[in-house]
Amino acid sequence: MSTIQTEGPVRTSEEHKEIQIGFITSVTLVAALGGLLFGYDTAVISGAIGYLKTAFGLTAMEMGWAASSALIGCIGGAAVAGMISDTLGRKKTLIIAGVLFLISAVGSAIPDTLTIFVIFRIIGGVGVGIASMLSPMYIAELAPSNIRGRLVAVNQFAIIFGMLIVYFVNYFIAMQGGESWNQEVGWRWMFASEMIPAFSFTLLLLIVPESPRWLVMKGREEEAHTVLDKIGGDVETAFSNIKRSLSAENNQTKVSIWQSWALKIVLIGSALSLFQQVTGINVFLYYAPEIFKKLGNGSSDTALLQTIVVGAVNLTFTVIAIFSVDRLGRRPLMIIGSAGMGICISAIGFAAYLQNTDVWLLAFVLGYIAFFALSLGPVVWVLLSEIFPNSIRGVAMSVAVAVQWISNFLVSQTFPMMMENEYLQEQYHGGFPFWVYGSMCLVTIFFVWKFVPETKGKTLEEMEQLWKENE
Repeated sequence: MSTIQTEGPVRTSEEHKEIQIGFITSVTLVAALGGLLFGYDTAVISGAIGYLKTAFGLTAMEMGWAASSALIGCIGGAAVAGMISDTLGRKKTLIIAGVLFLISAVGSAIPDTLTIFVIFRIIGGVGVGIASMLSPMYIAELAPSNIRGRLVAVNQFAIIFGMLIVYFVNYFIAMQGGESWNQEVGWRWMFASEMIPAFSFTLLLLIVPESPRWLVMKGREEEAHTVLDKIGGDVETAFSNIKRSLSAENNQTKVSIWQSWALKIVLIGSALSLFQQVTGINVFLYYAPEIFKKLGNGSSDTALLQTIVVGAVNLTFTVIAIFSVDRLGRRPLMIIGSAGMGICISAIGFAAYLQNTDVWLLAFVLGYIAFFALSLGPVVWVLLSEIFPNSIRGVAMSVAVAVQWISNFLVSQTFPMMMENEYLQEQYHGGFPFWVYGSMCLVTIFFVWKFVPETKGKTLEEMEQLWKENE
């Protein structure tokens, strides 16, 4: 049995490997708290939006603005996260996101007007935008290539787990009083509850390391080598690959996302972000209780409970995706999942059109959520974290994630307007928007089949070479 000499006691190779696994697991879990806050912050509105509508007397357009305003901040946060993280580092930028989450949690709980509420939601949205881009990228830059998909998918698990937690929190808070109490006080506690995970995230980030790829980029090679040694694997090969990649990039006259090979990757990443949103997922994450009330029996309590079931199914199938993405590959999951989503969400549209929305509605919603959790949910984030070369990763990731939040905003803003439109209601009984999202699932299948390569098992540096060979 071989031994490893360290500054402390002599350890066997098995013990050293266990320490390395424990290290990368711990770092992944801390980074994934950014994903948990992403899910918590974006889904907290689902339980509060009905009470907000009454408390502030919102129109359909204002209701859409209250639900989607945070997404303006998400767009801005994602757009600047790459530049900030390239300058300050991944770790410090994530700490900034944690502080923004804290400010938003307090501020969103105290406003007396819609305008003040929106301002603090936008501040929180900046934090979400930063975390949504940086948490998976940070994990990918530390993860060994053979389990990178699984570890990045843990971030998606954290997003869904954050959503599920806040569904329970919203339900528990709503049960503390009647309708009038929730309209005055309950919704404020829903937003204030985010202070707990936000504080934990910010505190734990102080003990994780910086990304080794960022350290090499900044010339801090000894620190990078130390981090890579803690991660394990063939440290010297990993270090040499990073150095060679960055050296090749630095020898180019200028590395820009506008170069033909780089622009192609950015466009593919941006399209993946677009399809993840325009297939309709956040309609259910933001408006699930309102959908169930409108198409179901109208009970707030029942609608909140059904939302919890949606969150549980989302979480369960995300776990399945975590253990499938490195085994089955990215493309098969994306294609199969998109097909299932298209069938289910189209069926939701027909159920609404036929006004037969008892057990059928929930069954198709759960089917749609399950297929999303197997595919576009985690796999898009895995692809975005690994397809961009070192030289443009920060900027390219920012562009792609900004596109995602812009698409999210447009879907979230327009859904209540389509549902409240008198003509569409008269003609389609609420089915129209779901058919739109179903058609986008078909487009997604074609796009993935035609333009997205399989990235399973490749290092980040090998991915860069793959794109250049296919230029």
